[in-house]
Order: sequence, then structure tokens, then C-alpha cells
Amino acid sequence: MLAAPTAPIRRLSMAARHDDRTRVLAQANVSRETAEALDIYVEQLRRWQSVKNLVGPATLTEVWTRHIADALQLLDLAPDVSKWLDLGSGAGIPGLILAIAGRDRPGFQVDLIESNARKCAFLTEAARLTKAPARVRNVRIEDAIAEHVGVHAVCARALAPLPQLLEWTEPLLTTGTIALFPKGRDAQAELTNAAQRWRFVYDLVTSRTESDARIVRVTALSRVDS
Repeated sequence: MLAAPTAPIRRLSMAARHDDRTRVLAQANVSRETAEALDIYVEQLRRWQSVKNLVGPATLTEVWTRHIADALQLLDLAPDVSKWLDLGSGAGIPGLILAIAGRDRPGFQVDLIESNARKCAFLTEAARLTKAPARVRNVRIEDAIAEHVGVHAVCARALAPLPQLLEWTEPLLTTGTIALFPKGRDAQAELTNAAQRWRFVYDLVTSRTESDARIVRVTALSRVDS
């Protein structure tokens, strides 16, 4: 049986949690049913956190802002995308949240790639309970990439530096896929490092949830020596 959430999470007032949720949903364009599904996701995240350590414990005090809103902003950067690939899904951020938000869109699908079997168990259960159009794949990233050439968009958060992400996703980004990679304050340094090996067309978008965070949106890629 799953243990209760840790003591710091229990001390967080219900009012604070409600305010965090209210702020995010006031800005998000989601249906009542989708909001309820996001509630289920948050409930499961808190429940599994005590035994799986899915996210940083301190971030659960503002889970809606730190995780839900942070993921939802990617939809606005790729509004016409219906087929997503999320690498290193972990706690389902951003992939499973995108799938929940896209439940009402015809043909919407997110494939969640995660090598940790225990995290896959969480993703599978959360996707089932939220009725999210998500498929959980317990495979290596390299194998997943080979199977997903032609996917509309690929994303990854807190997985690897940008040069490594471009290396993994080269087969996708050279065939029309766009990439959305949330990054922290070191985004510019990662771009500089990546430019030593790659030519790429990108936008650097300021995150709505953290003023010093950025989202790197890559729309074309080739090797410097090609």
C-alpha cells in the first residue's frame, strides 16, 4: 500500500494548494473535464511521490505553477501539433500533462519514453486514470527515435544538455519534426555549445513560469561538417 505524502507536503495548507491551482486554471484554456483530469494527475503525483521520488519534493508546494503550467505553455508553441514524442518522461512532465490537455482534440497522441520501469508504472496508472491519449514505452531513447521518424513534435525537460538532445533527435529534426526543450538560465550557454557542432534554426522563448528560464524551439537541424 502506498505511504502517505511526506511531512512537508502535509503541512502545506489546502488554501495554498487551491490558490496555486486557481491561478493556473484561470490562464489555461482547458475544459472542466480536462481540469478534473489534471486534478487526478496531481493527486496521483503526490501519492506516488512518497515512494517513487518522481519530482523535487519542494516543487510540490506549487505543483500547478512549477509543473502543470510549465508543461501547458508548450501547446501554445506548437498549436497545430497532434503527434508528440516526450523523451525521458519521468513524472510525465511535460508529456503526460500535454496528453491530458489534448484529450478533446481528435487524433491527439503523446508517446512517453522512459527507461525506468518504476516510473513507467506511475505513468501507465496516471494515464489510465486520467484517460489521457498517451502510450508509455519502456525503451531506450535511441530505439524510440528510430521508431518515431515523422512525429510532429518532440520534447524533453530536465533530461540532458542541448548538444546531446540534438544528437538524439537528429533523425527527427532533419525530417520535419519540431523540438521544444525547456531550459533554465544556462540556455544561452547550451546554445553556444551546440553551435560548435550543429547548424539549427531556433527560437528562444521566455518561460511564463520562470523569468530566467527559456524554451528552445528548434525547427531545422544539420551538422556543421555536412
